[in-house]
Amino acid sequence: MERLIWVSVGGALGSAARYLLAGWIFRVAGPAFPWGTLAVNVLGSLLLGFLMVLGLETDSLSPNLRAGLATGVLGGFTTYSTFNHETTLLLREGAWPAAAANVLGTLAACLAAGFLGHLAGRWAIGR
Repeated sequence: MERLIWVSVGGALGSAARYLLAGWIFRVAGPAFPWGTLAVNVLGSLLLGFLMVLGLETDSLSPNLRAGLATGVLGGFTTYSTFNHETTLLLREGAWPAAAANVLGTLAACLAAGFLGHLAGRWAIGR
C-alpha cells in the first residue's frame, strides 16, 4: 500500500510537470509540430535511464522511492497516448512528412536519451 501512495503522488507531480512544460513549449513554438510532447518524452527517457541505473545498481534509492519516481513521476510525465493522438492528427491533416518526423524523431531521440541517461547514471555511480 505504501508503494501505491508513492506512485500515486509521483504520478500527480509528473502529470502536472508535463502539463506545464508541454504547455510552455506549445506557447513558444506554436501548434505546427508537437514539440512539447517530444520534449517531455525525450527528457523522460533520459531521466528514466539515469534513475534506473541509480536505483538498480546502488542502494541510493529505496524500492518505494524508485517506484514513485519511475512509475509515478516519469510515468505521469511521459506520454505515449498524446504522441499517438498528435501523430494521428498530423496524418489526418495530410501532413505526412511531419507525422513521419514525429515518429522517427521520437523513436531516435528517446532511444538516444535513454542511452545517455544510462551512461550518466553509470558515470554518477562510478561504473
